[in-house]
Amino acid sequence: MIKIFALATLLFAGFLPGVTVAQQAEYLGFRACTKCHDSQGETWRSSAHAKAFDSLKPNAKSEAKTKAKLDPKKDYTQDKNCVGCHVTGYGEPGGFASSASLDDMKTLVGVTCESCHGAGGKYRNLHGEGGDRLKKQGENSERKPLVDAGQNFDMEKACARCHLNYEGSPKHVAKAPFTPFSPAVDSKYQFDYLKSVTAAGKSNPVHTHFKLRGVFKGDPVPAIRATLQEDAPEPE
Repeated sequence: MIKIFALATLLFAGFLPGVTVAQQAEYLGFRACTKCHDSQGETWRSSAHAKAFDSLKPNAKSEAKTKAKLDPKKDYTQDKNCVGCHVTGYGEPGGFASSASLDDMKTLVGVTCESCHGAGGKYRNLHGEGGDRLKKQGENSERKPLVDAGQNFDMEKACARCHLNYEGSPKHVAKAPFTPFSPAVDSKYQFDYLKSVTAAGKSNPVHTHFKLRGVFKGDPVPAIRATLQEDAPEPE
């Protein structure tokens, strides 16, 4: 059933500048990731990103909405100006479709793995193959094919797409629809990427960053990786 609705999202691909349907990878949903990255998935489920869609519901985050001049009693779950930053792959192949039931879209509700790392349709199998190569042959795999397959390694840019997309943003070329939650409304919306991703425990809006096995080698390596790996716990 989900595939039927996913096909409808292809119609929206024409609105993405410089990208054709043929070039785009399909979103798979968070379960495609957590089958292997279960420790990350477990900590993500209690994060602010996992609950992002809930904040669009009536009477949720009422104080924050009122401060931003939004109607706290309104249901924003169908508002196209809001939904994109609270789900995964909105209007893109395999991504969240408002016309579908939430049950069909349940692995795309919230800011999931692919919101930061990119649609996994073309690079997911490369991860599996790389893991097998390391386990069976003791060999690392090059990271560049992941980039070619659509994996994103510039997570800060992915964050900026929503967190810094307000009018007058000094660090991001903001485009409509703008977020109403800007530093002018409340200083807590002064987004600090480094502070956010290195926060410990439940304060981390993404997930706990666990020790990596070193499956891949070569560029690109995110600048933040070394910092995150310093005190990273072993996955359970």
